[in-house]
Amino acid sequence: MKEWNTFVSQQWNQMACDWHERSKGMWEQGSRKTILPLFTGLLPAHTGRILDAGCGDGYASFKLASVGYNVTGLDISSEMIAYATQQTRRLSDSTSLQFVEGDISATPYSDQTFAGILSINAMEFTSSPLLVLQEFQRILQPNGLLLLGVLGPTAGPRAHSYPRLYGKATIQNTIMPWEAKQLAQENGFCLQKESHVYKDDFPPDLADSLSMELREAVSFVTLLALRKHSHH
Repeated sequence: MKEWNTFVSQQWNQMACDWHERSKGMWEQGSRKTILPLFTGLLPAHTGRILDAGCGDGYASFKLASVGYNVTGLDISSEMIAYATQQTRRLSDSTSLQFVEGDISATPYSDQTFAGILSINAMEFTSSPLLVLQEFQRILQPNGLLLLGVLGPTAGPRAHSYPRLYGKATIQNTIMPWEAKQLAQENGFCLQKESHVYKDDFPPDLADSLSMELREAVSFVTLLALRKHSHH
């Protein structure tokens, strides 16, 4: 796991500059534009602290903080955290936003710290998605919200896991949306809502005629809004 984490952080450090250049576009107009409206619709700002797990350059954390959320962004890449820390300077009150370098499958937080967790396409870049879900379950308050983004079968970034077929080191676990959903439901979460992001050339009206299974199969990203069971 330590070797995996070292390799992942090195790779993301190298990709950080390019990611940062594209990040705003992704969250504002691109493949991530529906994510924050979905999150804020399900969890009001006054509910409590939010963790952006695998926050990258911190753009989503910044957007949430700017509309009143108290956000901590966590990422394994020191370069990403450096970009993210610059985002805090854009806020008039930066006390509601902080960034920490760390591993989302072994966070430094005590049980039931967060009211909500946003984690978009980050779980796949860990050596154990199961450990990540168990960790999220631990640090979430009862009935807390986890909005999990999982790369769908049509997502280009899935190519990161291709070297595994040659027995080479990789930074990505290939996990299907249905697997992520089942894994979450078997580990203390219940599904509240599911939505999908498609490639630009996918006709949106076609999605309405497909079953959930087929929507997942053609998705670029599957978004799973999950609630932690309150009786745990």
